[in-house]
Amino acid sequence: MATQITNGDGAASVSALNCIDLSSSDTHRSVSLLKQEFMAEVFDQSRRLFELPLSAKMELNKNYKGYTPYLDHRLDHENQVHGIELQEDDPEAKKPFYGPPDVLPGWTEIMEEYHRQCLEVAKSVGRLVALALDLDIHFFDKPEMLGEAIQTLGLLHYDGQVSDPANGIFGAGAHSDFGFITLLAIDEVVGLQICKDKDAKPQIWEYVPPIKGSFRVNLGDMLERWSNGVLKSTLHGVAGNGQDRYSIAYFIEPSHDCLVECLPTCKSEKYPPKFPAILCQTYLRQRYYDTYADLNVYREHNN
Repeated sequence: MATQITNGDGAASVSALNCIDLSSSDTHRSVSLLKQEFMAEVFDQSRRLFELPLSAKMELNKNYKGYTPYLDHRLDHENQVHGIELQEDDPEAKKPFYGPPDVLPGWTEIMEEYHRQCLEVAKSVGRLVALALDLDIHFFDKPEMLGEAIQTLGLLHYDGQVSDPANGIFGAGAHSDFGFITLLAIDEVVGLQICKDKDAKPQIWEYVPPIKGSFRVNLGDMLERWSNGVLKSTLHGVAGNGQDRYSIAYFIEPSHDCLVECLPTCKSEKYPPKFPAILCQTYLRQRYYDTYADLNVYREHNN
C-alpha cells in the first residue's frame, strides 16, 4: 500500500473533504473550536521540544510514551512525542499509553490544556458518529467509553526529507490509525494524503489541503471494527517535499476496560458481526505490538 503514496511533486490531486462546523446548533450543542492564538502556541511548544538535543529527547523514550526517534515506529513517522502527564504514584501511570513528564518550562501546562480542549471536540465528533450509526447521541459518552477515555497526543515532525516511494522512503507510510478517532491539526506545509477508498484497485491518493483553524478527523480501525465495517477507517500517509513540516495528532480511545463488540445498530441476520468482542486494552496491546519496534518496557510494566 505504501508505494501508492506519491512524492511531493504534485502528482496527486487535492482532495475535497466534507467540512463540519461543530459550533452549529445542528449538533445539539455549541462547541468552540480552539482559538488560533492558542493553536500557534501549541505548535511553538512542539517545535521547542524537537529542537532539544537528541540525548535529552531520548531520556523521554519509554512505555509507548515520550519521544519516538526516527525509524523506531513502523509507520515511519519522523519524530513524535505523545501522552499526558500523570504523577508516578497515580495508578493510571502504571498502565500503558500514559506519560511523559515535563521537559520544558510551561510545556506541560500548554499540552494539558490542549488535551482538555481536544477532548471536548472529540466527544462532539463522537456524538455525530453515534447519530450516523442510529445510536443515542450520548452513546459514546458512557464512563466505560469516552467518559474515561484514553487520550494520546502525538507531536509529529517531518524533517524536510523528500519522499522516494520507489525506494520505500516516506514521511509516513500508508496506514490507518488503530483507535476510535483522531483529530489532526496540520501546519501550512502540504504533505498529508488520503485514500478515500482503501479497497479500490488501484488506490487513488489525494493531498489534503491545509485549512487554518480546522481539524482533519480520521476514523480509526477500532471504530470500523465496532461498527461492523459500516464506517471505514481512514487510510492516509505523508509525502515529504523537502520542507520541514509539523502536525499534532490527538488520538482518543475508550477506557482500557471497555468491551468493543459489534454495535446493536450495525448487525442483523443478513449482516452478522464480523469480529469477536475484545477488551480495548487487549486490542490496543496487539496493535502496539505490531507497530513498535521494542516492547521490553511495556512487558516489564505488565508482568
